[in-house]
Amino acid sequence: MQTIDCVVAGAGVVGLAVARALALSGREVVVVEQADAIGTGTSSRNSEVIHAGLYYAPGSLKARLCVEGRRQLYAYCAGRNIAHARTGKLIVASEPGQIDGLRAIQANARSCGVDDLELLTHEQAENLEPALTCAGALLSPSTGIVDSHTLMVSLRGDAEAAGASFAFLTAVAGAKIEADGIRIDTRDANGETFALRAGAFINAAGLDAQAVASRIDGFPRDFIPRRWLARGNYFALPGRSPFSRLIYPVPVEGGLGVHLTLDLAGNARFGPDVEWIDHVDYTVDPDRSAVFYEAIRRYWPALGDGALQPAYAGIRPKLSGPGQPAADFVIQGPSDHGAGQIVNLFGMESPGLTASLAIADHVVGLLCRE
Repeated sequence: MQTIDCVVAGAGVVGLAVARALALSGREVVVVEQADAIGTGTSSRNSEVIHAGLYYAPGSLKARLCVEGRRQLYAYCAGRNIAHARTGKLIVASEPGQIDGLRAIQANARSCGVDDLELLTHEQAENLEPALTCAGALLSPSTGIVDSHTLMVSLRGDAEAAGASFAFLTAVAGAKIEADGIRIDTRDANGETFALRAGAFINAAGLDAQAVASRIDGFPRDFIPRRWLARGNYFALPGRSPFSRLIYPVPVEGGLGVHLTLDLAGNARFGPDVEWIDHVDYTVDPDRSAVFYEAIRRYWPALGDGALQPAYAGIRPKLSGPGQPAADFVIQGPSDHGAGQIVNLFGMESPGLTASLAIADHVVGLLCRE
C-alpha cells in the first residue's frame, strides 16, 4: 500500500487551493477527483464574483475568510495576470421601505471589517447606472469578478510545481481510521480499486462532502451535518449589458436575490434564484424566467419581453434549509472531532470562491496544530 502525506478529495477551487497550500508548505499531496477535470461542479457553476464580505455574521468563518480571501485573491490574480476586474456593485432598494435594510447591511459589513461602502440616494445611484431605477443603493467598490477557470488552472499549476499530483476519474470509495494513518480506498472509472495510506485526509468534495465523510470507518457520525441542496438558475441577456457594475437587490431567504452579474467581456447574466431540490440536477426550466422578469424589473423596468435566455444552473451545498437561518461554513479539524488527521469542509457555497486562498491557509493551520 502506497503511503502519502496528504490526500485531498475534490479538485474544485477549494480543493485546489488546499492542495496548493499544503504542497507549498512542503507536504506530499495527492488530489483525487471523481470527475475528469478540475472544477466541474460548484466551482464552475456560479457568478464568478469576488465578494467584499458584506452579509455574513461578524466573526463567522464566512466573514473572516471572505474578507481575508478577497484581499489574497486580488493580489494573486494581479501577480499571475489572471483576468479579473474590480467592477464594484450596487445593492439596490426597489422601494423606500428597504433603505433601512441597506443601512443594516452597511453596519454589518463594518462589523466584518468592510468599511468602504457608500450609501447613495436614488439620484446618485441612477447617475452611476442610468438604466437603473431604485429608491437608493449601497455602493461596494471592492466587489469584482474573476475568470474562475483560469484561476483554477493556476492553482493546479502551482500545486503541481510544488510536487502535488492528481488522480482524475477517481472516487473515494471508503476510508478507515487506523493507528498509523488513514486508509483510503479509491475506485477509478473502470471499477478498479487502489488503496492509499495517508498521514492526513482533507475532504473538500463539495456537494459530496457529507457522503465522503460517511464512508470513513471510525469517524463520528454526529459531526456530519445534514446537506440541503439549493439550485440556482441563471438566465443570460444577449448583447452587451446596459450596466457597468453588478446589481444586487436586498437579500432574500436562502440567497442574495436575482442579481445581475457581468462576465469579463461585459455580458450580463441574471441569477441565481433559490430552488430547493432533493437531488443533483442542473436542468434549467425555461418557465422560471417569469419569476426572473418580475424580480429584475424592480430595478430595471426597461427589460424587454423575451430578452432572457436559459443559461445554466449551479447547486449550493447548504447547511441550512428552507426557513432556517443562514449557516456558516463548517471546517472541522482534528481538535474538533478527535478522529485523527482529518479535515472536513462542509457547506462550501458562496463565498467559497472568494475565500478559497484563506480557506486553504486555515486548513493548513488546523493540521499544524497536531
